[in-house]
Amino acid sequence: MKVPSSLENVDQDDVVVRTVEYDDDSLIAVDFGNSAADISVDVLGSTAIIIANGEQFEFELPPEASEVTARNGVLTIEE
Repeated sequence: MKVPSSLENVDQDDVVVRTVEYDDDSLIAVDFGNSAADISVDVLGSTAIIIANGEQFEFELPPEASEVTARNGVLTIEE
């Protein structure tokens, strides 16, 4: 699964974007760091809206995305 371009260029020093490939699945994990423990995500159709560190990010989900979750400052997009 390809990382959405708007997440590749998140302009925060402590944000880490990582993709993990498994045999049949893949996931994208975006770690917003310790200061974003209260991250929230809302999905409207194929658009995800993330609020972290008082900033809002919007991006189109990859077509393969089946589940989007946020926990402990980490956004996870699963295939």
